[in-house]
Amino acid sequence: MRIAEISSTPDRRRASPVPAATSTVVSSHSTALTQIESTIKSLERHLPAHPLPDSFSSELRLALVQLIQLAPFPNSVKLQVWKLSYRLWNTCVDLSNASTAKISEEHAKLRQVAAELLFQTADVAGIPSPAFKAALFFYKTGLVWYELRKFDLANNCFEKATDLVSNIEISSVSDEDDRKLLLDLNLARSRAAWEVSDRNLAIALLNRSKNVLFGVSRNYNALANQYLTFGKTLLATSEVSAVNEALKLINDALELCEKGLRVVKRTEETLNLKELRLKTLRFIAAAHLQRDEFESVLKCVKVLREVGSGGDHHPSLSVMAMKAWLGLGRYGEAEKELRGMVLNKGIPEGVWVSAVESYFQAAGAAGAETIKGVFLGLLERCHVSAGAAIRVVNRIIGNGLSHGEGMKVRANVVTELVTDERVVAVFDREGAATERTTMHALLWNCATEHFRSKEYLLSAEMFEKSMLYVPHGMENRILRAKGYRVLCLCYLGLLQLDRAEEYINEAEKLEPNVASSFLKFKIFLQKNDHDRAIAQMQAMPSCLDFTTDFISLSAHEAVACRCLPVATASLSQLLNFYSSGKSMPTNEVVVFRTLVTILSQEPANETDVLRYMKQARSRLSEIGPDLFFGKCEVGRREKNWFAGNAWNSGVRTGQEKNYELSAEFFNWHQNFLEL
Repeated sequence: MRIAEISSTPDRRRASPVPAATSTVVSSHSTALTQIESTIKSLERHLPAHPLPDSFSSELRLALVQLIQLAPFPNSVKLQVWKLSYRLWNTCVDLSNASTAKISEEHAKLRQVAAELLFQTADVAGIPSPAFKAALFFYKTGLVWYELRKFDLANNCFEKATDLVSNIEISSVSDEDDRKLLLDLNLARSRAAWEVSDRNLAIALLNRSKNVLFGVSRNYNALANQYLTFGKTLLATSEVSAVNEALKLINDALELCEKGLRVVKRTEETLNLKELRLKTLRFIAAAHLQRDEFESVLKCVKVLREVGSGGDHHPSLSVMAMKAWLGLGRYGEAEKELRGMVLNKGIPEGVWVSAVESYFQAAGAAGAETIKGVFLGLLERCHVSAGAAIRVVNRIIGNGLSHGEGMKVRANVVTELVTDERVVAVFDREGAATERTTMHALLWNCATEHFRSKEYLLSAEMFEKSMLYVPHGMENRILRAKGYRVLCLCYLGLLQLDRAEEYINEAEKLEPNVASSFLKFKIFLQKNDHDRAIAQMQAMPSCLDFTTDFISLSAHEAVACRCLPVATASLSQLLNFYSSGKSMPTNEVVVFRTLVTILSQEPANETDVLRYMKQARSRLSEIGPDLFFGKCEVGRREKNWFAGNAWNSGVRTGQEKNYELSAEFFNWHQNFLEL
């Protein structure tokens, strides 16, 4: 803010002859003042859009040093200095107002020079309250340094301002602005001390400020507010010692409010103090809550709710009361507070979501139904964001799965919540795409955890609900297909095979691939429908993303299910890929050996056993013993295995009087031994 410049009164007295020595001093003063004025003129021509160069402050600082060396000054020089100081100050204000850039250190240095000029001539005659005016310059400059977070420089300015007015009797100060400055200086010094962690000095300065309140409402309000601000800062640290000190500071703030209300008489002046008193009481309740003094919290809340005719209905009261009841183990009372929040339209979304989280953290699964009711009640009352719904669902799900009945309760509540059409509608709003993806991921991950725990029914329900948050459309068909495939797996786990088949058919419509084909194969296998299982396995190679691993997997599944015809067909299909020259993860001899082993389990399969032995011998001739059987000891073991099985089959068929087949097996036994 600009400050009215000092007007000059022409000296009408006849000029007296000036002694030579005095003339020299005046000339030196004039040189320094001329230099200061010249720099100020240059500064006045500076364009606000351009940064301030450091040459201005350097020149002014140099001229100031020269001027200080010429002290003491005649009053006429002091008046000139004051005029130049005000002119410099107002130029700084004009430059600051005309610029959109943040105030710079160079700007602060210029204001510092303006203040220093007044400091050197604070005893000027002819200017009312010069000490207060000079102190005001230092105070305002200190605020600039404080804003720049140069706390040492800010404190230096505040201390100089304090020195200028320290010798003035407080009771003699009658000007309202001067009184205000005395308090503002103490508060500013206190804040600067607090910033450099000199907590004791900061609080001492606040205590000293109680002497300069002058019975003014604004002053009581400002000092109480500063006590409260420091208290809130300490309260945020959550350290035990800090919370204790915070409570003391906030109690001091409350005492000031009450004292101010006793001193101040005009009704309009008491309004701010009454409001601050309520705010202070709320923070006292918060401090008691952090100290787990739940009874004290409830007392504060009761006092606040009974204040005046209507009472205080601040959103935080319900939250603190609910947490206090929870701390006392009074869950019924806590639930009443939580449900009461639904009726208070003034409670911000973030506050009630935080309350819901706190309630559930304390009440656990037993509170899930309450939370659902509260949330759905809020949906009826007001607009609820998708982000709030995510927070509530995330809190009910929890970071880790609970077990037993608690897990089922949580899952059921989440299921009911996310399927409510009002909740789904929240996520269908324009601009909610990110939140919709988040909700889908949240439900998907929860379903995955249930699946890993083999809770297939809960998992299926959660996967189904996650599909509500996948929009229909070409861009999401792959995600929907993935959802149908995992649902197929869930119902396979539950042995609900028809339901599993429905889901995999839907997945195949959206994204035909080998994974879907394999899952259909598993379903047919579980149904003991061997023909369809074999047909499904034989169709797998037509899939674009087919790999031979799926045929191997099909064989393993068939063996595990004791479906030997399907296993044989799968292994036989696998052999076709070896003859085509594809690179395979398993040696061909292993496939032949597995086939022979499976077929040998049934006496009626001896002809097929012989056929695959002949086929193995044929492949052996094509690629050579080393590639077919393997080298060294491994190769010898494989060869002996085939020879031994041929012998055993020959003995078995001979005992069954199938002499022709028996002779053939013995012949192949000899054939393998001679390799």
